Amino acid sequence: MKGKILVAGGMGFIGSHTTVELQNAGFEVVIVDNLSNSNIEVLDGIERITGIRPAFVEADCTDMVAMRRLFDEHKGINGIIDFAASKAVGESMQKPIMYYRNNLNILLNLLELMPEYGVKGFVFSSSCTVYGEPDHNPITEDAPTKKATSPYGATKQVSEDIIADVIRSGSPIKAILLRYFNPIGAHPSAEIGELPNGVPANLVPYLTQTAIGVRKELSIFGNDYDTPDGTCIRDFINVVDLAKAHVVALERMLDNKSEEALEVFNIGTGDGVSVQQLLDAFERSTGVKVPHKYVARRPGDIVKIWADPKKANEVLGWKAEATLDDTMLSAWKWQQRLRERGIM
Repeated sequence: MKGKILVAGGMGFIGSHTTVELQNAGFEVVIVDNLSNSNIEVLDGIERITGIRPAFVEADCTDMVAMRRLFDEHKGINGIIDFAASKAVGESMQKPIMYYRNNLNILLNLLELMPEYGVKGFVFSSSCTVYGEPDHNPITEDAPTKKATSPYGATKQVSEDIIADVIRSGSPIKAILLRYFNPIGAHPSAEIGELPNGVPANLVPYLTQTAIGVRKELSIFGNDYDTPDGTCIRDFINVVDLAKAHVVALERMLDNKSEEALEVFNIGTGDGVSVQQLLDAFERSTGVKVPHKYVARRPGDIVKIWADPKKANEVLGWKAEATLDDTMLSAWKWQQRLRERGIM
């Protein structure tokens, strides 16, 4: 084994796919998750793909007593990947206190425990939301961060500042901030994918649930933006490609490939795709029409943003590979698998 990695929030969408890639790369994984937005059956999917069932601890990362117990029982953790956070932009506008309390307390607990238990490497799940509404696209890591357009985005900005302050204080850790753009799709095996509890806050699961008849129609927030088709533009990245970026980031720190204690990378495709184009790609790749309507703009949404991934391509040796059509098809196959299992 290359080492033992704690994946906080590892039962969620990105966390589960990253667990698969970590195990495929030879790491031992311990997942901690409170299952607030995930399902215990994800463990079965991970095991079916990799042949390995990761260790799982059901706990809330804001609970310091539970976290110390985890580290005492699973000794020798080398690195942490932090996915554990509330993540819906719209919900954060309605529940800012919950977002600040949850996201920041989780981070503070993990950073406090790392030196105590000799954990060296930390990968933080950050977001392009730290850039706010960019002055130009594609956006590089050198672009200034701006006032966040949502409490969710603000928690990512504050978290990045906290990590930088901890490292500047002389804490014996290394950290990589992965500012990723809009993860979509599912594992090509259709064994794991995105399955939020309740009504999806993210675009693609709502789209696929509409396509299969669970939802009446898809609402597209705004078609009067300053973009070619009037809908918002994003950099949609395949979740498996994104998961692989976490593996190479961990390897970079644990193998001492960088002299810097803190590094930042944009993780995206480099292509700006509108919401309308995403819908068109789904219908094109699956042959399924999706009932939809255009509604008023949603507070907190950025008009257009996509990545310049050159630094990640050259320094990490990572590059997004999946096509948009293949990614949308994978999301549909996952939705069909859920229907086969009687889940949705």
